[in-house]
Amino acid sequence: MNETFNTLTTLRDYMRWASSRFTAEKLSFGQGTTTALDEAVALILYSVNQPYHLSASFFDCVLTLEERKTVFNLIERRINERIPAAYLTKESIFMGLPFYVDERVLIPRSPVAELIEQRFEPWVEEESVEHILDLCTGSACIAIACAYAFPNAIVDAVDLSPEALEVAEINIEKHQLGETVNTYYSDLFNKLPPTKYDIIISNPPYVCLNEWENLPPEFHAEPDMAFKGGTSGLDLVLRILSNAKAYLSEHGILVIEVGSSAETLQNLLPDVPFYWLNFERGGDGVFLLTAEQVSDFHDTFTHALKKHH
Repeated sequence: MNETFNTLTTLRDYMRWASSRFTAEKLSFGQGTTTALDEAVALILYSVNQPYHLSASFFDCVLTLEERKTVFNLIERRINERIPAAYLTKESIFMGLPFYVDERVLIPRSPVAELIEQRFEPWVEEESVEHILDLCTGSACIAIACAYAFPNAIVDAVDLSPEALEVAEINIEKHQLGETVNTYYSDLFNKLPPTKYDIIISNPPYVCLNEWENLPPEFHAEPDMAFKGGTSGLDLVLRILSNAKAYLSEHGILVIEVGSSAETLQNLLPDVPFYWLNFERGGDGVFLLTAEQVSDFHDTFTHALKKHH
């Protein structure tokens, strides 16, 4: 350890060293960061109380001995315990916004951030959006991002995990959005008041059982409930599709992330015109349907759900 402290002195030194260690140890990424270097930078800047967007001009600053020990210990924890960086720092960035996260919630990383930034154009008219529903809200990152994008809208955030809703409330308070973002403890639509939503968005559990069992340890550090979508991965997705008709406004849209289960869904419902969204910053497996399409295929969705179970 002392040799490490003597030879590595600057922020840049530790970023390079940690990145090499992460790669050599074959750590898994994809929970807010996608590369060993990104993860190293995030952890090290946090260790020395610097913002994630710190200018690279500071990277050659020499760390104190105490700072080097802090950085070293955090890097060792990441390697030995295989805990995702966001759980070590208790923070994740989504749509450029900081969110508190811990082991009670999935780490924010959905590509729908890009869609929210664009205010769902050209699918909705920004000024006509009054009610938004975020199903399976977790940390409430999607709900809160929507509240920023549509400051005049009311956003309802739903989850079946009391622990996740505790984190959601922390983030709602952190962003001072208690007036516009409401949380509901509900199994999808079950305990919601009758409301017509202009946007229903969801990143539900969609990982099939076999795939979940084979995920790297970092993913098993996250709550099982946020991943498991049943044998096919589509248990919750089909329930949302079957019930969305009653909750969509006339010109509303339904946006659901199904990730790795996209092909399974398309094969199960080959006649449904899912619009698969493209993202400039990467990510896939997100579809959009209009209220009209949800209504037109309501019977198809209901039949698929009954057959599925």
